[in-house]
Amino acid sequence: MPAFDGELASLRLCLRRHPLGGQGGRRGVEIFLRVPTELDVVEEAVDLIARHCLALGLSARAARFNLRVALSEALSNAIIYGNRLDPSKYVDVRVLATDSQVTLHVSDQGDGFDPSSVPDPTLPERLELEDGRGLFLIRQLVDEVRFNDRGNVICMVLRRA
Repeated sequence: MPAFDGELASLRLCLRRHPLGGQGGRRGVEIFLRVPTELDVVEEAVDLIARHCLALGLSARAARFNLRVALSEALSNAIIYGNRLDPSKYVDVRVLATDSQVTLHVSDQGDGFDPSSVPDPTLPERLELEDGRGLFLIRQLVDEVRFNDRGNVICMVLRRA
């Protein structure tokens, strides 16, 4: 695993403003971030995305709490379970901010999974387990969660108040 020197040099950020087709000429901002399969960069990646979303008008509470926790869980899951900590792989984060919502897509290079097969962490027999709560937390913190058919892309929607 490459050494991480505390700077965002290993993260590649792309920020674009563009018209949104078919939506009355409204504009949106798209943020793209490629994240290496290193748990050490999750916090910095989340901070970078959250700061941009806050600057784009996402409420302070949503940017500082809901987005940060949900994105941190999604990135960690993609790195650990999707990419299986393989340093030759990466995770892509795509954010689309419009007047009405912020949509985050987190894509890993793994085989995917069936989200309906993830057990409920609130079941009595699962309460003592140390893991298995990430997807549950994400679902509580965002307005909408979707997955692609393969199960290697999670889409999280935060609607603006």
